[in-house]
Amino acid sequence: MKKKFKAKPQGRKPFGQPSANGNGIGSQGSNRRGVRGVMNQKTPDAQIYSAPMDHSYRSLQQQGGAGGGGYDAAPVLDSEAARPIFIFVDDLFFMAKIQETARKLNVKVQFVKSEKEVFDLVGDGVKPSLIVLDLNHHTVKPLVTIPKLKAKFKKETNIIGFLSHLQGELKMKAQEAGCDMVLPRSAFSQNLPQLLRRHAASEAELQEY
Repeated sequence: MKKKFKAKPQGRKPFGQPSANGNGIGSQGSNRRGVRGVMNQKTPDAQIYSAPMDHSYRSLQQQGGAGGGGYDAAPVLDSEAARPIFIFVDDLFFMAKIQETARKLNVKVQFVKSEKEVFDLVGDGVKPSLIVLDLNHHTVKPLVTIPKLKAKFKKETNIIGFLSHLQGELKMKAQEAGCDMVLPRSAFSQNLPQLLRRHAASEAELQEY
């Protein structure tokens, strides 16, 4: 009686064992772990800068009734008595948005191009309640202008800068220069009604709101 020949099953080669192509990955049926290891290798030049997240604007959303945007903030009753608000912005589209928001809130804002213009407009003894700077302004140098404004008006004037949320290094430099708050552009736009009203309304109005 003839014996039946039984073929032995060929097992997989263990990971890392040299194979026909010499890289530890079999020529048939690639080892997934080996492929993943090759794909995850990082080159020395691949350095991606990730800016720190800025969540300082969240405190604005927790204050005020508008809840982070919109025009349900109540208009200011006595804008004549309010201290000046100056804005350094050269983006015409964004300038129009700020003007429209201020108009609906009955708040007066003035767009300026230099710290000298601010000093000439306020005169002696008057200090603005708020100064806003686009930290990517094309003609003004914000990091040079901010210290001059801070030295003149001290803590009685709030200075707020806005930028792209990816510009972490610029944010830190602006804070070192004297910015009281630095917001991503989108967060500044969203919280614009609250910011304008807070700095234009009287103490009595703010307590009632």
